[in-house]
Amino acid sequence: MKTIGLLGGMSWESTATYYKWINEMIRRRLGGLHSAKLLLYSFDFEEIARLQTNGDWQQAAEMLSDAALKLENAGADALMICTNTMHLVYARVADAVKIPVIHIADPTAAAIQQLELKKVGMLATRFTMEQDFYIRRFREQHQIEVIVPGHDDRQLVHDIIYDELCKGIINDSSRHQYIHVIQNLIDSGAGAIVLGCTEIGMLINQTDVAVPVFDTTYLHAQAAVKFCLS
Repeated sequence: MKTIGLLGGMSWESTATYYKWINEMIRRRLGGLHSAKLLLYSFDFEEIARLQTNGDWQQAAEMLSDAALKLENAGADALMICTNTMHLVYARVADAVKIPVIHIADPTAAAIQQLELKKVGMLATRFTMEQDFYIRRFREQHQIEVIVPGHDDRQLVHDIIYDELCKGIINDSSRHQYIHVIQNLIDSGAGAIVLGCTEIGMLINQTDVAVPVFDTTYLHAQAAVKFCLS
């Protein structure tokens, strides 16, 4: 079995989900007492979030690249950035190491393509929804169009992520607000919904939505297991 290095703690709420799902998938595949070989570097998210807010992506990239090198030197065979937003610095991190870095968008796009869908809606942090690093990858590498909520709804989705989900707070009122935003995306032509932030699966799942839902955290974890056992 190969070893995966996790760049986590952004937030630790979703990193815990990664750890749980990867190990559960390995146990289902191999049985017995098997579990995944994982190395974790967990950031203090307050430091990363401050850099995000200040737009200091260069410093953030340096921090993630340094941690990636530590995981590589510790024996990781591949790396995962356990957050959608920080894939903004994916290229810098991938260039810093010799081992592969599994991009979160690619297994998500592959799952969408299996249903032959061409247009999806996405909920994510404001950074992911408003900058093109993620949406461009879907469009240019996978020929999938991504639509996002309007300005006020983007801010609403972002605030719930940082003020509630990253702190482990789950509110039914926030779930209903997300469902309303999702319905607006469906009305605008989205054939599916991408949960483009690793915490959103804590609040929304397939039972809340009439169209297919793609949880990037789950699909990223699946990709990790596929690599581990390859």
